[in-house]
Amino acid sequence: MAERVRELEFPVAGAAGMRAYVAEFVAYLTERNRLPLDYSVASLRLVDLVVDGLRRNGPGREEIDAVLQGLGAYTGEVIVRRAGGRWVDFGAEQRELFRQPVGVRMPDGRVWNPLGKVVNRFEAGSEESVQRFYLLLHGRARKAVCH
Repeated sequence: MAERVRELEFPVAGAAGMRAYVAEFVAYLTERNRLPLDYSVASLRLVDLVVDGLRRNGPGREEIDAVLQGLGAYTGEVIVRRAGGRWVDFGAEQRELFRQPVGVRMPDGRVWNPLGKVVNRFEAGSEESVQRFYLLLHGRARKAVCH
C-alpha cells in the first residue's frame, strides 16, 4: 500500500488541490484494498483501524508517512463535506505549530489539523481517535453539508 501511495503527490497548490488529492488517494485505496471510504463520519472509525494496523505491523514512520498523510487528508475532506469546513493553507506560524501545510477552517472560524491528528493516532494510539476528533469537533455546521 505505501509504495503506490508514495507516488501520489501532495498538492503543490495547497488547500486548492486537496479535494483532487483526496479523491485520487481514496480511489487507489478502495480499488486495491476494498476499503469502504465513503466520506461518512462512520468511515473515520476505519481510519482509526487502518492506523492501528500500521502501528501493529511496525513499519517505520518514514515508510508510511505518505499513507498517514493521505488518511489525514481524507479525514479533513470528511470534515469539509460533513461539517461545513473548508480547506485552508496554514500561515507560517500555523505551519510551525501544526507541522502541516494545510488544515480545515470551520464555519465559526476555528482551524483544525486533521493531518496531524492521524499522525498523533499513529504515534500515541487509541487515545487519539480520529472518529472521536470529528464527533467532538467545535464549530461544525448545524446540518451536514455534502459537496
